[in-house]
Amino acid sequence: MGSVTPTNLLVVDFTNKELNPGSSCWSLACNDIRHALENHGCFIALYDKISQELDEAIFHAADDLFDLPTQLKVQNTNEKPYHGYVGQIPFVPLHEGLGIDYATTLDGVQSFTNLMWPQGNKSFSESSFSFAKTVAKLDEMVIKMAFESYGVEKHSDSHVESSTYLLRFLKYRAPEVNETTMAFPSHTDKSFLTILYQNHISGLEIRTRDGEWITVDFPPRSFVVMAGDACQAWSNDRVLSPNHKVTMDANGKETRYTIALFSFLSKMVQVPEELVDDEKPLQFKPFVHVDLLNFYATDQGRRSQNILKDFCGV
Repeated sequence: MGSVTPTNLLVVDFTNKELNPGSSCWSLACNDIRHALENHGCFIALYDKISQELDEAIFHAADDLFDLPTQLKVQNTNEKPYHGYVGQIPFVPLHEGLGIDYATTLDGVQSFTNLMWPQGNKSFSESSFSFAKTVAKLDEMVIKMAFESYGVEKHSDSHVESSTYLLRFLKYRAPEVNETTMAFPSHTDKSFLTILYQNHISGLEIRTRDGEWITVDFPPRSFVVMAGDACQAWSNDRVLSPNHKVTMDANGKETRYTIALFSFLSKMVQVPEELVDDEKPLQFKPFVHVDLLNFYATDQGRRSQNILKDFCGV
Protein backbone atom coordinates (compact mmCIF):
# COMPACT_ATOMS: atom_id res chain seq x y z
CA MET A 1 0.00 0.00 0.00
CA GLY A 2 2.72 2.43 1.00
CA SER A 3 6.02 2.92 -0.76
CA VAL A 4 9.10 5.02 -0.09
CA THR A 5 10.32 7.72 -2.46
CA PRO A 6 13.98 8.73 -2.73
CA THR A 7 13.17 11.33 -0.07
CA ASN A 8 11.97 8.48 2.20
CA LEU A 9 8.46 9.86 2.42
CA LEU A 10 5.63 7.37 2.45
CA VAL A 11 3.33 7.50 -0.59
CA VAL A 12 -0.28 6.50 0.08
CA ASP A 13 -2.42 5.79 -2.96
CA PHE A 14 -5.91 7.06 -2.18
CA THR A 15 -6.93 6.22 -5.76
CA ASN A 16 -6.68 2.50 -4.96
CA LYS A 17 -10.17 1.01 -5.46
CA GLU A 18 -9.48 -1.56 -2.71
CA LEU A 19 -8.88 1.14 -0.08
CA ASN A 20 -12.16 0.62 1.78
CA PRO A 21 -12.76 0.61 5.56
CA GLY A 22 -12.44 -2.92 6.92
CA SER A 23 -10.22 -4.18 4.09
CA SER A 24 -6.67 -5.42 4.67
CA CYS A 25 -5.53 -2.69 2.28
CA TRP A 26 -7.18 -0.09 4.55
CA SER A 27 -5.63 -1.53 7.74
CA LEU A 28 -2.17 -1.52 6.18
CA ALA A 29 -2.60 2.09 5.03
CA CYS A 30 -3.81 3.16 8.50
CA ASN A 31 -0.65 1.73 10.08
CA ASP A 32 1.56 3.20 7.34
CA ILE A 33 0.05 6.65 7.92
CA ARG A 34 0.59 6.45 11.68
CA HIS A 35 4.25 5.45 11.25
CA ALA A 36 4.79 8.19 8.65
CA LEU A 37 3.28 10.85 10.93
CA GLU A 38 5.42 9.63 13.83
CA ASN A 39 8.71 9.45 11.91
CA HIS A 40 8.51 12.20 9.30
CA GLY A 41 5.43 14.12 10.37
CA CYS A 42 4.10 13.90 6.82
CA PHE A 43 3.47 11.72 3.79
CA ILE A 44 2.55 12.06 0.12
CA ALA A 45 -1.06 11.37 -0.86
CA LEU A 46 -1.98 10.33 -4.39
CA TYR A 47 -5.53 11.62 -4.69
CA ASP A 48 -7.30 11.94 -8.01
CA LYS A 49 -10.26 14.11 -7.04
CA ILE A 50 -8.65 17.30 -8.41
CA SER A 51 -9.52 17.29 -12.11
CA GLN A 52 -7.21 18.78 -14.72
CA GLU A 53 -9.78 21.58 -15.05
CA LEU A 54 -9.77 22.37 -11.31
CA ASP A 55 -5.97 22.13 -11.19
CA GLU A 56 -5.72 24.79 -13.91
CA ALA A 57 -8.49 26.89 -12.34
CA ILE A 58 -6.94 27.03 -8.85
CA PHE A 59 -3.55 28.20 -10.14
CA HIS A 60 -5.27 30.69 -12.43
CA ALA A 61 -7.10 31.91 -9.29
CA ALA A 62 -3.72 32.29 -7.55
CA ASP A 63 -2.43 34.39 -10.48
CA ASP A 64 -5.55 36.57 -10.32
CA LEU A 65 -5.19 37.04 -6.59
CA PHE A 66 -1.50 37.94 -6.44
CA ASP A 67 -1.88 40.32 -9.41
CA LEU A 68 -4.11 42.55 -7.26
CA PRO A 69 -2.61 45.78 -5.87
CA THR A 70 -0.94 45.41 -2.48
CA GLN A 71 -3.32 47.95 -0.91
CA LEU A 72 -6.18 45.57 -1.74
CA LYS A 73 -4.41 42.40 -0.55
CA VAL A 74 -3.53 43.90 2.84
CA GLN A 75 -7.27 44.20 3.53
CA ASN A 76 -7.22 40.43 4.09
CA THR A 77 -7.09 40.71 7.89
CA ASN A 78 -8.19 38.29 10.60
CA GLU A 79 -8.16 38.44 14.40
CA LYS A 80 -6.58 34.97 14.32
CA PRO A 81 -2.80 35.31 13.79
CA TYR A 82 -1.39 34.21 10.42
CA HIS A 83 -4.84 33.79 8.88
CA GLY A 84 -4.76 36.95 6.76
CA TYR A 85 -2.29 38.64 4.43
CA VAL A 86 1.41 37.99 5.02
CA GLY A 87 3.89 39.75 2.77
CA GLN A 88 6.19 42.73 2.22
CA ILE A 89 8.48 41.36 4.94
CA PRO A 90 12.10 42.46 4.36
CA PHE A 91 13.75 39.24 5.58
CA VAL A 92 11.40 37.04 3.49
CA PRO A 93 11.13 39.12 0.31
CA LEU A 94 10.16 36.19 -1.92
CA HIS A 95 6.98 35.26 -0.04
CA GLU A 96 3.40 36.46 -0.05
CA GLY A 97 0.30 34.71 1.29
CA LEU A 98 -3.45 35.30 1.70
CA GLY A 99 -6.00 33.26 3.61
CA ILE A 100 -9.66 32.35 3.23
CA ASP A 101 -11.06 31.40 6.64
CA TYR A 102 -13.98 28.91 6.76
CA ALA A 103 -13.07 28.02 3.17
CA THR A 104 -15.40 25.01 3.04
CA THR A 105 -18.39 27.33 3.54
CA LEU A 106 -19.89 29.46 0.78
CA ASP A 107 -20.04 32.42 3.16
CA GLY A 108 -16.32 32.17 3.96
CA VAL A 109 -15.27 32.05 0.31
CA GLN A 110 -17.77 34.69 -0.79
CA SER A 111 -16.80 37.24 1.87
CA PHE A 112 -13.12 36.89 0.90
CA THR A 113 -13.91 37.17 -2.81
CA ASN A 114 -16.09 40.25 -2.27
CA LEU A 115 -13.32 41.88 -0.24
CA MET A 116 -10.76 41.36 -3.02
CA TRP A 117 -13.16 41.93 -5.94
CA PRO A 118 -16.09 44.14 -4.85
CA GLN A 119 -17.49 43.69 -8.37
CA GLY A 120 -17.33 39.91 -7.86
CA ASN A 121 -15.15 37.15 -9.31
CA LYS A 122 -17.28 34.07 -9.92
CA SER A 123 -14.50 31.84 -11.26
CA PHE A 124 -12.25 32.61 -8.26
CA SER A 125 -14.94 31.83 -5.69
CA GLU A 126 -16.13 28.69 -7.48
CA SER A 127 -12.67 27.18 -7.92
CA SER A 128 -11.57 28.07 -4.36
CA PHE A 129 -14.72 26.60 -2.81
CA SER A 130 -14.55 23.46 -4.94
CA PHE A 131 -10.85 22.97 -4.16
CA ALA A 132 -11.32 23.46 -0.39
CA LYS A 133 -14.29 21.07 -0.24
CA THR A 134 -12.43 18.41 -2.25
CA VAL A 135 -9.25 18.59 -0.15
CA ALA A 136 -11.25 18.63 3.11
CA LYS A 137 -12.55 15.17 2.09
CA LEU A 138 -8.93 13.98 2.01
CA ASP A 139 -8.36 15.55 5.44
CA GLU A 140 -11.40 13.65 6.79
CA MET A 141 -10.14 10.35 5.40
CA VAL A 142 -6.67 10.84 6.89
CA ILE A 143 -8.20 11.69 10.29
CA LYS A 144 -10.37 8.59 10.15
CA MET A 145 -7.38 6.38 9.29
CA ALA A 146 -5.00 7.91 11.83
CA PHE A 147 -7.59 7.71 14.62
CA GLU A 148 -8.37 4.10 13.72
CA SER A 149 -4.69 3.20 13.82
CA TYR A 150 -4.47 4.63 17.34
CA GLY A 151 -7.60 2.73 18.41
CA VAL A 152 -9.58 5.94 19.01
CA GLU A 153 -11.86 5.85 15.95
CA LYS A 154 -14.88 6.60 18.17
CA HIS A 155 -13.56 10.19 18.39
CA SER A 156 -13.14 10.76 14.65
CA ASP A 157 -16.69 11.90 13.83
CA SER A 158 -16.75 14.59 16.52
CA HIS A 159 -13.28 15.69 15.43
CA VAL A 160 -14.36 16.10 11.81
CA GLU A 161 -17.54 17.93 12.85
CA SER A 162 -15.55 20.48 14.85
CA SER A 163 -12.92 21.06 12.13
CA THR A 164 -12.77 24.40 10.34
CA TYR A 165 -10.57 25.05 7.35
CA LEU A 166 -8.28 27.86 6.30
CA LEU A 167 -7.32 27.91 2.60
CA ARG A 168 -4.08 29.80 2.00
CA PHE A 169 -2.71 30.89 -1.35
CA LEU A 170 1.09 31.02 -1.03
CA LYS A 171 3.43 32.59 -3.55
CA TYR A 172 7.22 32.29 -3.66
CA ARG A 173 8.73 34.31 -6.48
CA ALA A 174 12.03 33.38 -8.11
CA PRO A 175 15.01 35.17 -6.52
CA GLU A 176 16.81 37.89 -8.40
CA VAL A 177 20.61 37.83 -8.85
CA ASN A 178 22.39 37.79 -5.46
CA GLU A 179 19.05 37.72 -3.62
CA THR A 180 18.36 35.23 -0.82
CA THR A 181 16.99 31.83 -1.88
CA MET A 182 15.32 31.39 1.52
CA ALA A 183 11.67 31.86 0.60
CA PHE A 184 10.22 30.94 3.99
CA PRO A 185 12.19 30.14 7.17
CA SER A 186 11.99 26.95 9.21
CA HIS A 187 8.79 26.62 11.27
CA THR A 188 6.14 24.17 12.40
CA ASP A 189 2.46 24.62 11.58
CA LYS A 190 -0.02 25.40 14.33
CA SER A 191 -2.80 23.52 12.55
CA PHE A 192 -4.06 20.02 13.28
CA LEU A 193 -3.26 18.89 9.73
CA THR A 194 -1.91 20.83 6.76
CA ILE A 195 -2.47 19.59 3.21
CA LEU A 196 -0.25 21.13 0.52
CA TYR A 197 -0.74 21.24 -3.25
CA GLN A 198 1.82 22.93 -5.48
CA ASN A 199 2.51 23.82 -9.09
CA HIS A 200 5.47 22.25 -10.89
CA ILE A 201 8.10 24.31 -8.99
CA SER A 202 9.57 22.53 -5.95
CA GLY A 203 11.14 24.07 -2.86
CA LEU A 204 9.64 22.40 0.22
CA GLU A 205 12.15 20.91 2.67
CA ILE A 206 11.21 18.93 5.76
CA ARG A 207 13.26 17.99 8.81
CA THR A 208 12.71 14.39 9.85
CA ARG A 209 12.71 13.16 13.43
CA ASP A 210 16.42 12.30 13.19
CA GLY A 211 17.22 15.91 12.21
CA GLU A 212 17.89 15.30 8.53
CA TRP A 213 16.54 17.83 6.01
CA ILE A 214 14.94 16.27 2.95
CA THR A 215 13.67 17.91 -0.22
CA VAL A 216 10.12 16.93 -1.08
CA ASP A 217 9.23 16.09 -4.67
CA PHE A 218 5.50 16.17 -5.35
CA PRO A 219 4.40 13.63 -8.00
CA PRO A 220 1.99 15.31 -10.46
CA ARG A 221 -1.35 16.25 -8.83
CA SER A 222 -0.35 14.82 -5.46
CA PHE A 223 -0.54 16.31 -1.98
CA VAL A 224 1.74 16.48 1.04
CA VAL A 225 -0.21 15.77 4.23
CA MET A 226 1.59 17.20 7.26
CA ALA A 227 0.90 17.13 10.99
CA GLY A 228 0.71 20.41 12.86
CA ASP A 229 1.46 21.21 16.51
CA ALA A 230 -2.15 20.55 17.55
CA CYS A 231 -1.91 17.01 16.16
CA GLN A 232 1.35 16.42 18.03
CA ALA A 233 -0.33 17.58 21.26
CA TRP A 234 -3.44 15.47 20.62
CA SER A 235 -1.30 12.35 20.07
CA ASN A 236 0.45 12.85 23.42
CA ASP A 237 3.74 13.57 21.62
CA ARG A 238 3.69 10.50 19.36
CA VAL A 239 3.16 12.39 16.10
CA LEU A 240 5.92 14.71 14.85
CA SER A 241 4.96 18.25 13.83
CA PRO A 242 7.90 18.68 11.47
CA ASN A 243 9.97 21.77 10.96
CA HIS A 244 9.80 22.73 7.30
CA LYS A 245 10.96 25.58 5.09
CA VAL A 246 10.91 26.71 1.48
CA THR A 247 14.11 27.27 -0.49
CA MET A 248 14.05 28.48 -4.09
CA ASP A 249 16.53 27.56 -6.82
CA ALA A 250 19.02 30.44 -7.21
CA ASN A 251 18.89 29.97 -10.99
CA GLY A 252 15.14 29.40 -11.18
CA LYS A 253 13.00 31.78 -13.18
CA GLU A 254 9.47 30.70 -12.24
CA THR A 255 7.13 31.43 -9.35
CA ARG A 256 6.21 28.63 -6.97
CA TYR A 257 2.56 28.54 -5.94
CA THR A 258 1.30 26.39 -3.10
CA ILE A 259 -2.36 26.07 -2.18
CA ALA A 260 -2.57 24.92 1.45
CA LEU A 261 -5.55 23.72 3.45
CA PHE A 262 -5.07 24.00 7.24
CA SER A 263 -7.50 22.34 9.66
CA PHE A 264 -8.29 23.87 13.05
CA LEU A 265 -10.57 22.65 15.83
CA SER A 266 -13.45 24.65 17.26
CA LYS A 267 -13.57 22.28 20.26
CA MET A 268 -10.86 21.69 22.87
CA VAL A 269 -7.71 19.93 21.70
CA GLN A 270 -7.07 17.17 24.21
CA VAL A 271 -5.26 13.84 24.43
CA PRO A 272 -7.67 10.86 24.26
CA GLU A 273 -7.44 8.82 27.48
CA GLU A 274 -6.53 5.76 25.37
CA LEU A 275 -3.23 7.45 24.46
CA VAL A 276 -2.18 7.94 28.10
CA ASP A 277 -0.60 5.10 30.11
CA ASP A 278 2.29 4.36 32.45
CA GLU A 279 4.74 4.21 29.55
CA LYS A 280 3.38 7.42 28.05
CA PRO A 281 2.01 9.65 30.83
CA LEU A 282 0.04 12.76 29.88
CA GLN A 283 2.30 15.36 28.25
CA PHE A 284 -0.12 18.20 27.44
CA LYS A 285 -3.08 19.92 29.06
CA PRO A 286 -6.26 20.47 26.99
CA PHE A 287 -6.34 23.79 25.16
CA VAL A 288 -8.42 25.98 22.86
CA HIS A 289 -6.84 25.77 19.41
CA VAL A 290 -6.87 29.51 18.64
CA ASP A 291 -5.07 30.13 21.97
CA LEU A 292 -2.08 28.22 20.56
CA LEU A 293 -2.00 30.64 17.61
CA ASN A 294 -2.29 33.62 19.94
CA PHE A 295 0.57 32.31 22.09
CA TYR A 296 2.73 31.78 19.00
CA ALA A 297 2.13 35.42 18.04
CA THR A 298 3.75 36.65 21.29
CA ASP A 299 7.48 37.25 21.73
CA GLN A 300 7.69 34.29 24.10
CA GLY A 301 5.88 32.05 21.61
CA ARG A 302 8.07 33.06 18.68
CA ARG A 303 11.26 32.55 20.70
CA SER A 304 10.14 29.19 22.10
CA GLN A 305 12.26 26.16 21.25
CA ASN A 306 9.42 23.84 22.27
CA ILE A 307 6.14 25.65 21.82
CA LEU A 308 3.86 22.87 23.04
CA LYS A 309 5.81 22.34 26.24
CA ASP A 310 5.85 26.09 26.92
CA PHE A 311 2.19 26.58 26.01
CA CYS A 312 0.40 23.54 27.40
CA GLY A 313 2.99 21.16 28.88
CA VAL A 314 1.95 19.26 31.99
